[in-house]
Amino acid sequence: MAIDTTPTLTPAPVAAEPSAPRLSARDRLVLFVLCAAQFMVALDFSVLNVALPVLGADLGMSTSALQWAVTAFALPSGGFLLLFGRMGDLYGRRRLFLAGLALFGAASLLATLAWDPASFLAGRALQGLGAAAIVPTGMSLLTTTFPEGPARDRALGISGTLLSLGFTVGMVAGGVLTDLLSWRSTMGLLALFALVVLPLAPRLLPESRTPERPRLDVPGAVTVTGGLLSLIYALTTAAEHGFGRTDVLVTLGAGLLLLAAFVAVESRSAAPLVSLPMLRRRTVAWGNLGGLVTFSMMSTVVFVLTLYLQEILHLSAFETGLVFGVQGVLSVVAGSYAPRVIGRFGARRTLVGSLAGQGALGLSLLALGEGGWSVVLATAAVSLASMCHLGAIISYGLTVTSGVPDEEQGLATGLVTSTQQVGITVGIPLLGVLATTAPDLRSGVHTVLVLDAVIVLAAAVLVAVGLRGNRAAASGTVEAEPLRAR
Repeated sequence: MAIDTTPTLTPAPVAAEPSAPRLSARDRLVLFVLCAAQFMVALDFSVLNVALPVLGADLGMSTSALQWAVTAFALPSGGFLLLFGRMGDLYGRRRLFLAGLALFGAASLLATLAWDPASFLAGRALQGLGAAAIVPTGMSLLTTTFPEGPARDRALGISGTLLSLGFTVGMVAGGVLTDLLSWRSTMGLLALFALVVLPLAPRLLPESRTPERPRLDVPGAVTVTGGLLSLIYALTTAAEHGFGRTDVLVTLGAGLLLLAAFVAVESRSAAPLVSLPMLRRRTVAWGNLGGLVTFSMMSTVVFVLTLYLQEILHLSAFETGLVFGVQGVLSVVAGSYAPRVIGRFGARRTLVGSLAGQGALGLSLLALGEGGWSVVLATAAVSLASMCHLGAIISYGLTVTSGVPDEEQGLATGLVTSTQQVGITVGIPLLGVLATTAPDLRSGVHTVLVLDAVIVLAAAVLVAVGLRGNRAAASGTVEAEPLRAR
């Protein structure tokens, strides 16, 4: 994927001491606000999953309609990420971040008080729209607030840890809250998070935007948003019903055509939504490939392992949640050490090594049987794989955003978060369906685990080769790259 027109990277000197500096009290508060918002969004991805059957019975939603509880959130949260990331660059990241928080909180309250399926799904869709504003602007506020180097490494390490932990905590908390209170408490928890974070943000977060105010690329915004919406709809629907449905094939084709049209539009635009020279940077292209693979394949492992634990080993939902609770604890440990590892070995080596570790540990799950020892193996393997996964998350974020000028951080972080969303969405439809449609669930799970591991290991090789010789990517510290004419 490396293209000859990629601007030359000039490596900055690597600090002799890789340990992160102490953050000031204000820096800690800023980091708390930004990470709490990211944690809240990550929680929303999983907190409702185990509550869906109870929710459906309470609101009168059919089993086939329950997928919309997830899809209604995933569509806007993934489809509008790039657009909102760029709007934050142009019109103010803090302003859009606060608007997203307010919308997310109000939408969570609407979902909590929902009186019928329509009101609940409206709340979920508005939650997704708020998340699409929060995630890229929050990430760009983080990368512009903390300078490139150990301080940013540490901030991204904490953010990545909470992103992973939020997804895991949601799986456990969703079951506990639904059993003790009701499904409505899962949405109420999100509203409470927004209520805590929103009053703190205006006083702590600095405003940032591009010094110039170019016009928004409307054709680019329409094509990329339409393409992402179509693609995410097709993949989430395929996860439930397979790829044979007409609406899946039509929206999949429309999504690919719109994204192709987006590339054509951007190549001719005077002020593109996405700078094509940025996409040609090896750090951006190969870093995002690593991010796409680590998210999609880890979500697939969690999905098929959940099936295995409950359907074959007959664990309860609560016991399954405890397995992933161990995963969450070790993710916190990984997040605290990842910046040190990156400081010692560089973002590229950490990304490659993390992908290789995630793939190898996925292969170890092929030893799963039907005895009690399989629970121990599953817990150990998925937890250690998640530690590698977290290392890949942090290092790919650093790889992609390193050297990007502050005025384009919203775009770069929009690409990072779009990769996350598409990765989480794409893995289960493409591979997970092989387990759910196999005549024998155990053999289906093993097939998915083999394919999953092969893809991750292949990505590790590709990223290593693609970034080979790129000293800037290897060190994780890059000076701002001069962009060629757009």
